[in-house]
Amino acid sequence: MSNSYEDLRDWLVQVEAIGELAHPHGADWNLEIGAVSEVDYRRRGPALLFDHIKDHEPGFRVLTSSTNSARRLGLALRMGTEHTDATLVEALRGSPNRWAAAAKDFPPVEVKTGPVFENVMEGDAVDLMRFPSPFWHAMDGGRYIGTGTAVATIDPEDHWVNLGAYRSMLVDRNHVTMNIVSGKHGFTHIDKWMAREGRAPIALHIGMDPLFMILAGVEVPTGISELNYAGAVRGEPVKVVRSTLTGLPIIASAEIVLEGWIHKGDKTAEGPFGEWPGYYVSGTTQESFFKVERVLYRNNPILLGAPPAKPPHDYSYMRTIMKSAMIFDALVAAGIPEVRGVYAPECGGGRMLVIVAIRQRYPGHARQAGFIASQCREAAYMGKYTIVVDEDIDVTNLEEVLWAVCTRTDPATSIDFIRRAWASKAEPMLRKGEPAFNSRAVIDACKPYEWIDEFPKVAQADPVYLREIEKKWGDLFTVRPRSQG
Repeated sequence: MSNSYEDLRDWLVQVEAIGELAHPHGADWNLEIGAVSEVDYRRRGPALLFDHIKDHEPGFRVLTSSTNSARRLGLALRMGTEHTDATLVEALRGSPNRWAAAAKDFPPVEVKTGPVFENVMEGDAVDLMRFPSPFWHAMDGGRYIGTGTAVATIDPEDHWVNLGAYRSMLVDRNHVTMNIVSGKHGFTHIDKWMAREGRAPIALHIGMDPLFMILAGVEVPTGISELNYAGAVRGEPVKVVRSTLTGLPIIASAEIVLEGWIHKGDKTAEGPFGEWPGYYVSGTTQESFFKVERVLYRNNPILLGAPPAKPPHDYSYMRTIMKSAMIFDALVAAGIPEVRGVYAPECGGGRMLVIVAIRQRYPGHARQAGFIASQCREAAYMGKYTIVVDEDIDVTNLEEVLWAVCTRTDPATSIDFIRRAWASKAEPMLRKGEPAFNSRAVIDACKPYEWIDEFPKVAQADPVYLREIEKKWGDLFTVRPRSQG
């Protein structure tokens, strides 16, 4: 299986080749696509390419569940398809730093045109209702055309291009919202444009190589364009077309792109929409919107869907794997020795729970690892619980982790707290109008260092011997259907 592919369609060919693509036909855009996808997430099923969607032309498609398996995510990151959760985290270790360092060597290459220009709607001809934007969940405030997005913005001063994953609700046939949290790179760019011109250019990619959605949703360092970063991941520059409307670079092989300008003061009701922790938190708010002045799309276009919801959701697995590797690297860079594993599971949205395994070397080692894992740049935003365990615990197995918490901690002495830490409006425990602070708990679930050699031995067979037994008696452990009657 090749690690190289040009666009979303090439990626889908390879996903189909490994048996992880399904083709549901006839689903309703109104709730059904969202519900089918939710069942699929919970069963860690295949990617879903919906076609013949109710009320829409055949060939206008929606893709969900794109990156929620180790094999599909490995393929999207050009790291191969033969991975488990743990091996993919290990393979990713050090990669984000290498990609960031190499990004300067992979500036995007401008081309005159690309497949995304196969169809163009401009001005009064723009009709976003042609696209099967799902109404994902019953309490949503509208149909969300933009969930698996890569929103291109540009700094008007130094011309640094950013791609961000910002949600976009369909207002009518040619208007969409743009919800960007304060502090995000796209928000900063737009703020600068408003101060200079009273308007800001937007190129909203809503169908493209999943790599761009992944990078748009993680912390690529300030000043490095995700276009350059993606080139480093791919090992070749990204082909872009310079927009004659906004001047922004457009990914030439994208599926669907919406172009326009956000004007100062233009606000409309947006939401509610489920947030990644799994709750409707923000309700209906006044958010920026823009008139879509041009739509570019390929023949038989694919809208990339990735709605947040109660985990697991469409991109929670991707965030878990990426965050786990990035936090691992941050701990090593901070000088923490003997880090043996890091995992930020989907139940915490890849942010609110971080598990670190170490081989203890000195008094305070576990607390040091826990506090740094809680507050490093890669984990500080919206963190909540950090659990440090010994190396014999599988950080990807929550049963083992909680067993360690239950048997290797004393609640009165094993838990430390950090107050007034960095939260966001997505925090379900934040009352409306309160500042975006939360607290953190660092749980030392390691054997007490001062008497680690005296700690009771684990009641289980030797792990090496157990693997030999599993191999010898493999047929015995095959899952068999239950008898009826």
